[in-house]
Amino acid sequence: MNFLVTGGAGFIGSHLCQRLLHAGHGVWALDDLNPFYDVAIKRGNLREIAQAGQPFTFVQGDVTDPACLNQLLGSARFDQVIHLAARAGVRPSLLEPALYQRVNVEGTVQVLEAARLHSVQKITLASSSSVYGINARVPFNESDPIFSPISPYAASKLACEALGHVYHHLYGMDIAMLRFFTVYGPRQRPDLAIHKFARLIDAGKPIPVFGDGAAARDYTYVTDTVDGIMACVERKFGYEIFNLGESQTVELSYLITLLEKALGKKAIIDRQPAQPGDVPLTFADISKAQRRLGYRPHVKIEEGIPRFIEWFRSHSAAS
Repeated sequence: MNFLVTGGAGFIGSHLCQRLLHAGHGVWALDDLNPFYDVAIKRGNLREIAQAGQPFTFVQGDVTDPACLNQLLGSARFDQVIHLAARAGVRPSLLEPALYQRVNVEGTVQVLEAARLHSVQKITLASSSSVYGINARVPFNESDPIFSPISPYAASKLACEALGHVYHHLYGMDIAMLRFFTVYGPRQRPDLAIHKFARLIDAGKPIPVFGDGAAARDYTYVTDTVDGIMACVERKFGYEIFNLGESQTVELSYLITLLEKALGKKAIIDRQPAQPGDVPLTFADISKAQRRLGYRPHVKIEEGIPRFIEWFRSHSAAS
């Protein structure tokens, strides 16, 4: 099959492109290579994808540009679109809420519309655990009410889920919305906590810890997330939402302990006030994904952090 992966030069996207290529599919990656973080990192990701095999095509372009999307989708016969491209991150969205709405919401509707116009019936879209907001029910279930997002990023992802439902309802498109839970692993963005903390601890610099360290996240290793995406592209649903998490909560203080152990260095803690927009807990109920997708995450945090540090050290030595 032929796949278009938007955001294909990014962290999750690059791993997904490699998996699709290894499975024998044709892959086109669309990415605007924006400078949210160092573009050289994304170009490095693209080089690694290209080594996975052919046919692989990279197109630099913007998902908010309908002309770009229509030209690309008209250039080949695509079986599926996997839409991962987005402005990511809760805290940056507080500074640029309009940008997040434009890229995430307008970008998603442009991707859906281009897919409709070019008769691509199956679309898999990336959502986020942030849509749950401060949820009184744990673990978070796909049927929970989610009308109280607390950041512009979360609000944009909630809007994307609504758009997915609209395109299924009106045009019969097969839509899967995947709520990712704090994905980490090799190639993780340098602004995310695990990568940022590893870099600072290794350099002997203080790490900023917001709050008392009791905030907990459902950290999900990237290969497990990609397993879930691959399971989605092999099935038809109509319209469904799935949590893709590890279903294990990890407090920030324990995460730091694991990083210290893997790095062999002690962290210097810089205590700071809790940040607006941050939720105290994320915790995925993955029973639906287990039942419908056969989703079985394998990499616990105690194994995943040493794997990440092994990549981090080799990457640091090479750079």
